[in-house]
Amino acid sequence: MGWPQRLDAALSARHEQGRYRQRTVSGQADGRSLQVDGCDYLNFSANDYLGLSHHPAIVRAWQQGADRYGVGAGGSAHITGYRQPQAELEAELADWLGYPRALLFISGFAANQATIHALAGKHDRILADKLSHASLLEAASLSPATLRRFQHNRPDSLATLLAGDCAGETLVVTEGVFSMDGDRAPLAALHQLAQAHGGWLLVDDAHGIGTCGAQGRGSCQQQGVRPELLIVTFGKAFGVSGAALLCDEATADYLLQFARHLIYSTAMPPAQVCALQAALACVQQGDERRQRLRQNIARFRAGAAGLRGRLAASDSAIQPLLSGDDAAAMTLAARLRQQGCWVSAIRPPTVPPGTARLRITLSAAHLPDDIDHLLEVLHAADRE
Repeated sequence: MGWPQRLDAALSARHEQGRYRQRTVSGQADGRSLQVDGCDYLNFSANDYLGLSHHPAIVRAWQQGADRYGVGAGGSAHITGYRQPQAELEAELADWLGYPRALLFISGFAANQATIHALAGKHDRILADKLSHASLLEAASLSPATLRRFQHNRPDSLATLLAGDCAGETLVVTEGVFSMDGDRAPLAALHQLAQAHGGWLLVDDAHGIGTCGAQGRGSCQQQGVRPELLIVTFGKAFGVSGAALLCDEATADYLLQFARHLIYSTAMPPAQVCALQAALACVQQGDERRQRLRQNIARFRAGAAGLRGRLAASDSAIQPLLSGDDAAAMTLAARLRQQGCWVSAIRPPTVPPGTARLRITLSAAHLPDDIDHLLEVLHAADRE
């Protein structure tokens, strides 16, 4: 079989499974609304949890940064791409989250990959929650370490794996808020177990940072946990993009020497960093937005209580409505779009087989009437 035949076979199989992915070209989009093919929709698929993606102060900071520094970094951070804004933002993040150091990455995917690839050795083991993000599991599986997965949010399952022998070091990996289920990891129990076996805990808090905890410091602060490795991303509640790793001095110095994503990638543009500094200020002062988000979540969950028990147990902005069947999820998503609500259908391999769902995401930007309209459409579709 040649390359064309291999590709055709894989694409045909994806079509036959009903799991063929297609991108949608959208126009104007924010945490509340979306425009596609000239039609306006209420947007329940964005990760813009605090509605900051169009905040005037953040937009203006990016524009001013571009005027001053240009639109690119001009090179790796190890060459000429590390400027004053990057150094300032790293210091601000470290101080805000209570760590000695912070390192910026161009994306959360890159931060997860870089950290695990640089740290994991041949005799080490990585024990990851089985529903951890693809970037975490892929990095672990491609590393020379042994990857074992524990049952989702089950400290007892982790304890069983930790009881096994390990010639090297142990890294426990989880998310703060899980991206597809919206539930929260029991971080204190996981950290206690990791420490008891001389291991470290890595928490990817992409969906927790900004939305919970004092000043939006995220899942770890909310649960009173300080993991050895904390990864936060800026494409969700911050409304921008990029990521940072929070760690101690020695780990930061080590990664600057051995993390290939840091060494060989073009650095984050200074103009973007200026926008992130403005976004950080908005997040820190965002208690009112977080309160609106909590109110929207409570309103949705109260109104969705009768949807035949298919709503997952989540108190976060991510509200999965399980269908199980791939085709049913696609049909329901299409029905919602006919009624002006844009919701994404999530199917395997993004989620395990038999757990296809609508991934409904809420924002502080949504109005009560927006939530009520979504609920009306969902209940009408459920009756039919």
